Amino acid sequence: MLEIQNLSAGYGMLPVLNDVSLRVNAGEFAAIVGPNGAGKTTLFKTISGIVRPTSGIIRFEGRDLLAVAPAARAHLGIAHIPEGRQVFPSLTVLENLEMGAYTETGRRAWKENLARIHSAFPVLLQRAKSHAGALSGGQQQMLAIARGLASSPKLLMLDEPSMGLAPTAADEIFERLVSIHAESGLTVLLVEQRVAEALHYADRGYVLEAGRVVLEGSHEELKSNDRIRQAYLGM
Repeated sequence: MLEIQNLSAGYGMLPVLNDVSLRVNAGEFAAIVGPNGAGKTTLFKTISGIVRPTSGIIRFEGRDLLAVAPAARAHLGIAHIPEGRQVFPSLTVLENLEMGAYTETGRRAWKENLARIHSAFPVLLQRAKSHAGALSGGQQQMLAIARGLASSPKLLMLDEPSMGLAPTAADEIFERLVSIHAESGLTVLLVEQRVAEALHYADRGYVLEAGRVVLEGSHEELKSNDRIRQAYLGM
């Protein structure tokens, strides 16, 4: 579904990504892990079109994504849930979800998507009329994910969904994501610093360090790798 070849990108004269290649197959749960400053968020911003690459190729369902305007990429089925949640605090929960359903497919499937969202995140139905700014951090993260789901995505990209959350709230977010993926077959690409959890749930993982992919493989292969065990799993 998503194929990236020899991608390099950065900010002005500051290079961040260097010759990155990876792929995510349809229906797969893939994870990208690595330390702060490795380029994980920049990679997502490049896929979404916020950052323009200096070289490389990005294909989505065989289509040259770099030839598609950033504003049009969501209409192809790409939903980017940024780090820090970034809900609209002065809007209600329902209004936030409506903002996510602006794509053509999202508008057509609004009622079905809303029912699925309320099934996955019952608290969003209970708090539908509450302002998003009044929600807890975990509830805001659920809302951010649900807002992405409202667009009827084919690929859901999540950037650090556990950031700033208590461990119990982060665990709940992971459980909901795994359930959504299992039930819908939605393709998921996750960037996460909680390496153990990310690799546990992922079909495939990539380790990004200093803007380069240094390791890749199935979650079994990565969890058994001595470098991963020592550097990221404390083993």
